[in-house]
Amino acid sequence: MVRMRLTRVGARNNPRYRIVVADARSPRDGRFIEILGHYNPTRQPEELKINRERALHWLSVGAQPTDTVVRLLSKLGIWQEFHRSKKQQSQPSTN
Repeated sequence: MVRMRLTRVGARNNPRYRIVVADARSPRDGRFIEILGHYNPTRQPEELKINRERALHWLSVGAQPTDTVVRLLSKLGIWQEFHRSKKQQSQPSTN
């Protein structure tokens, strides 16, 4: 299974995270498939950048985001956009 999750980078007491797509069996800071963006919670305001197109692509092919990644995707509106597109695809056409 493929997961969208956070990988910690940065110094001690100064956490920064990358949002990555990785195999569920790989360790937290281990091997990953693709970097989707980054998140810096220590900055005021929080710094958050995610590649919208790639995130939507991975969600559409079945990548499972962690709870934290869902919260971050929701902040940028990507999670809602994914659900809207999913709902439109599932509704039958009225032709």
